[in-house]
Amino acid sequence: MPRVTRILTIAGSDSGGGAGIQADIKTITMLGGHAMTAITAITAQNSRGVDAVQVLGADMVIAQIDAVARDFGLDAIKIGMLGSPAVAEALADWLAGQGGVPVVFDPVMIASSGAVLADAATIAAFRRLMACATLVTPNLPELDALGGEAAVLDLAPALLIKGGHAGGDTVTDRLVTHAGEIGRWDDPRIDSPHSHGTGCTLSSAIATLLGQGVPLEQAVERARTFVRLALRDAPAFVASNGPMGHHSVRNDALSPGWHLNQITLGATDYAASVTFYRALGLRQIVDSPDNYYARFEADNGATLSIHVGEDAGGAVAYLECADLDARVSALASEGFAFDQMPQDESWGWREARLSDPAGNVLCLYFGGENRRYPPWRIATD
Repeated sequence: MPRVTRILTIAGSDSGGGAGIQADIKTITMLGGHAMTAITAITAQNSRGVDAVQVLGADMVIAQIDAVARDFGLDAIKIGMLGSPAVAEALADWLAGQGGVPVVFDPVMIASSGAVLADAATIAAFRRLMACATLVTPNLPELDALGGEAAVLDLAPALLIKGGHAGGDTVTDRLVTHAGEIGRWDDPRIDSPHSHGTGCTLSSAIATLLGQGVPLEQAVERARTFVRLALRDAPAFVASNGPMGHHSVRNDALSPGWHLNQITLGATDYAASVTFYRALGLRQIVDSPDNYYARFEADNGATLSIHVGEDAGGAVAYLECADLDARVSALASEGFAFDQMPQDESWGWREARLSDPAGNVLCLYFGGENRRYPPWRIATD
C-alpha cells in the first residue's frame, strides 16, 4: 500500500463546515491524505456571516504544530487564516527552522461573506510567510493588498493568481514564477451560489498533492478540478454561500494512481438497456440515442455506459490516471503493445487503448471534470 501523506493545515475553524479547517480536512481526506490541524482561531459563522471570532494565542498555535510535527512528521503544510500578527510572526519563526517540506500559503484576509479576517499588522507579517512558502495563492483583492504580482514574487518562488473575482463567464487562473507564467487555465464559470471555502479547498488540495510528490503545475491543475467538482456537487443546504460538496469528489483520478471508475458494456437494444439500468437505480447522466450511447452514474461517483455496436456481452474497462502520457510512455518502454497511443477525443477525454492476454479491451484515459460532467450531461433539478 502507498504511504499516506501527512498534511498539516494551519487555519481558523468554520463552525458552518464550509471553509477553514473543516474544508481542509475534507479535502485532504478525499485526496487520500491524513489531515492534521493547528487551529488559529475559532469563528461563530454560517452562510449569512461571521458572528464572532476568538483568536488563539501564538504559543498555543505553535504548540499544536510542534506536537504533530515531532510525532507524525510532515509531508506538506497549508497556511490559511492566522488571525493576528503575533501568530503570523511566530509561525514565520517556526518555518524558518524547517526545510524541505512544501508550504502553500493562502493569505486569507476577507471571508466570502465580507467579514475582515486579517488586520493591517497581520497583512504586514505575511511578508515573512511568503518568503517561507513554496506557493502563494491569493485572490485578486488579496493580491492587491499584498502589493501586486511583482511584490509577491520578490519573496515567494511561485504565485497562483486566482481570477474568480474578475467577473465574466470565464475564470482564468495563472501560475507564475520568477521565470514567468508557467501555467494558465481558462474554464467556464460554474454558476453556483455555494462557493464558500473555494480558496481554502484549493490551497489544501494543492498542498496534499505536493505532499504526494505531484509536480507543482499538475498539482494546481488537479486541485482546480477538485474545486470545480465540489462546486458542482454542492448540497444546497441554504439559499446562498453554502458549503461545497467535498464528499462527492470521488473516483476522479485527482490523486496519484490508477482509478477503475468507468466501464462500457455492449448492447443490442438501446431503449431496453436504458430502461433496465434506470430501473436498477443508476442515475442516467448522458442520453445520446442517435449515437446509441448512454452513461449512468452510481452513488459512489463511478460511471457505467452502454453502447450499441460494442460486442454484445463484451465490455471495455476504463482505468483513469491523471498522468496518462507519462504512464503510457513508461509501459510502452517496458514492452506493452498499445492499439492506440494517447490522443484527445471529441468527447473531452484523452485515451489510449490496449488488450490484455485474454483479449479484453482496456482503455487508459483521463477525463477529469468531463467524466461526470460532460457538456451534454442531462440537466437535473
